[in-house]
Amino acid sequence: MATLTKIRDDLFQTRMDSPFPGLTTHAYLWRRRAGNVLFYCPVGDSDFDAIAELGGVSAQYLSHLDEAGPNLARIAERFGRRLHAPTAELEAIGKHGRVDVALDAVRYIDSNDVEVLPTPGHSPGSTCYLVTGAGGERYLFTGDTIFPTAIGTWSTFVVPGRGDHAAMRDSIKLLGSVDPDVVISSAFGGETAIETVDAARWSEIVDQAMASVQA
Repeated sequence: MATLTKIRDDLFQTRMDSPFPGLTTHAYLWRRRAGNVLFYCPVGDSDFDAIAELGGVSAQYLSHLDEAGPNLARIAERFGRRLHAPTAELEAIGKHGRVDVALDAVRYIDSNDVEVLPTPGHSPGSTCYLVTGAGGERYLFTGDTIFPTAIGTWSTFVVPGRGDHAAMRDSIKLLGSVDPDVVISSAFGGETAIETVDAARWSEIVDQAMASVQA
């Protein structure tokens, strides 16, 4: 388990990946008795043995199509997990692995106790996820919808020709309506993808992200 970083008793971070220069990412394993959940997707298989020691992966959730790649097939082969991904991006994601559960653009809590929050803007199907950890903290997985920068603020990015500024603003408003304790992005530009927040700090983060969206 040395390759994983323990964030909370039930939350583990994979090693940092850099798919290409300027982009850094992690994936996260949420450990639970009913079956472990993997959020996002590690680029390689170097953490597989450590993940297996913690009980493997029952379900995997992608926040959007940029997380899909060759490792989806390797994860399926090793752990036999069920892949959850946004319906709007099934074609792109399906090129790399079978999607077992297509997530429609509605807000709901599924059978894995994962609250699905549709947050289009970065891409048409971008989705965030909210869960309650073993200690009662609420973990918000924001994908690339919002992410920390090198200067300590949180920002967003609407992909030209693919994303939508109006949708992004609506998505950030939706995120402002939830009350997370720990916010965890996929890609990030600073030292870490994680921040523990209170209500005041979360409001500040939401304002920072909204300010980064072009009019």
